[in-house]
Amino acid sequence: MANIKLTDSLEFPDSASPMRLLISVGVVGVIASLVGVVVNTEQFLFSYLFSFSFFISIALASMFLVMVHHITRSSWGVTLRRIPETFSSYIWVFVLLFLPILFGMETLYSWTQEQYSWFYEGLREHKSPYLNTTFFIIRNVIYFSIWSYLGYSLYKYSIKMDETGDWGIDTTLRKISAPGIFFFAFTLAFASFDWIMSLNFDWFSTMFGVYFFAMSFQALFAILILMSLYLRRQGLLLNTITRSHIRDLGGWLFGFSVFYAYIAFSQFFLIYYANISEEILYYTARFEGNWEILAFIFLFGRFIIPFILLLPKKSKSNYKLLFAVSTLIVFSHLVEFYWLVMPPLHSSFSFHWLDLATFLAFAGIFMGMFFYFFKRQSMIPKNDPKLQESLSKH
Repeated sequence: MANIKLTDSLEFPDSASPMRLLISVGVVGVIASLVGVVVNTEQFLFSYLFSFSFFISIALASMFLVMVHHITRSSWGVTLRRIPETFSSYIWVFVLLFLPILFGMETLYSWTQEQYSWFYEGLREHKSPYLNTTFFIIRNVIYFSIWSYLGYSLYKYSIKMDETGDWGIDTTLRKISAPGIFFFAFTLAFASFDWIMSLNFDWFSTMFGVYFFAMSFQALFAILILMSLYLRRQGLLLNTITRSHIRDLGGWLFGFSVFYAYIAFSQFFLIYYANISEEILYYTARFEGNWEILAFIFLFGRFIIPFILLLPKKSKSNYKLLFAVSTLIVFSHLVEFYWLVMPPLHSSFSFHWLDLATFLAFAGIFMGMFFYFFKRQSMIPKNDPKLQESLSKH
């Protein structure tokens, strides 16, 4: 461990923290959003759901990656693990951030309105046992309880191992992660049904949960690359997060770009080919007007362009290329969530200033909390038993 400390400082310096900028961005976003609540409540709620979904998808994907690392006893990503650990450690904050969605349910979700006529006769009878306000609230209490426990526990025990050097904690982390992945899979799938798929409650897809996971997990690797490159630009962990680690992230990003495309296309193509009226409603609304422009943006932005650029082996070690591709994928992730959430409100694409206001508010809160926790602890799990193996990767 001494060699690591002599090579790189493991503490995140205040001089590298963008906290002031993030606080300023967050304050501006919150104030503008509060004005929007009064000016246009319906638009605020849809913009809020769009931003909420984007940021919690990153936190949830981070938690999944941490659990996979523990149950597989993976060594390659130990030096990177503190970043997703930190992202997932404050998922409990989203409990509070979810309250506006609960209070705005009747505006966001038409199935909450008794007088609303269902497109297909008989669907209310079949879906109302699941799509009702009481059960919706109960389910979300369960989701956030499980996620908050997992995210906080994984972070807490990892920090404890830093402080005590007790390698037995590694076993504890695996014991949390093994059942944690099982519960994560179910809760993530049903949460995606509740938050996004039920915006068009006449429509249904059993693949939607996997689709939500695939797009979120791909975006996470792009964000990990951007965060790693940011640390290097600040002169931090230059010999700890090596070119080999970033190359591996590039490989994962390439792999999950293909996996995302496979899932997204499979869901679309099966519905398109069958052409059953109750199944095509969802895509019909999202290819009308100029919504299809956004669809082509994320088609090229998160699959075609990344696939072509990352296919050569050398490109996965090219920092400038990885930065450009990762930025494009994160932007496309944002565009895709907009494409998923907004069509029930607008028949054609129409950007509203509240979309930016809510995004800035969430960005300030989400990233501000990340740097607040990240600088309080070592930037890597410095007493992890697999750290030396991770450092030896070249």
